[in-house]
Amino acid sequence: MTHDPDQRIIELGLILPPAPKPVGVYKPVLIADKFLFVSGQGPMRVDGTLITGKVGADMDTEEGKQAARQVALTMLSTIRTHFGELKKIKRLVKVLGMVNCTPTFDKQPLVINGFSELMAEVFGEENGIGVRSAVGMTLPSNIPVEVEAMFELHKAE
Repeated sequence: MTHDPDQRIIELGLILPPAPKPVGVYKPVLIADKFLFVSGQGPMRVDGTLITGKVGADMDTEEGKQAARQVALTMLSTIRTHFGELKKIKRLVKVLGMVNCTPTFDKQPLVINGFSELMAEVFGEENGIGVRSAVGMTLPSNIPVEVEAMFELHKAE
């Protein structure tokens, strides 16, 4: 059975936000050999605005998790815009999840689960879950979550 992540997005009723424009000197996506690297993405809403706030102060763990889920949608939009169809992706390999949180907040992995769970829904359990780190730090524009990722591509036909 071939898993079609583009079709899965439709089946799940997901709405992708617009792909954000780079706000610095970097590429949104880069292909190296058989890997697709995606620069850090923030939680873009469908209207093009960013979700902001610090987890542990302005929002709780569940709200942070929802922001991380929105980051996954933003990343899928960025991949579609700058790379093409998601079915060209074989699997998610590596995720770095960064949480803008208070110094005493220690549930970063639970927040980043919002990103990881959506990727598993879209790419399937086997191919949508990779290795992962989840850390706390200060993030630009006071966004609550930023995620960068690496995907393996299917071999060119």
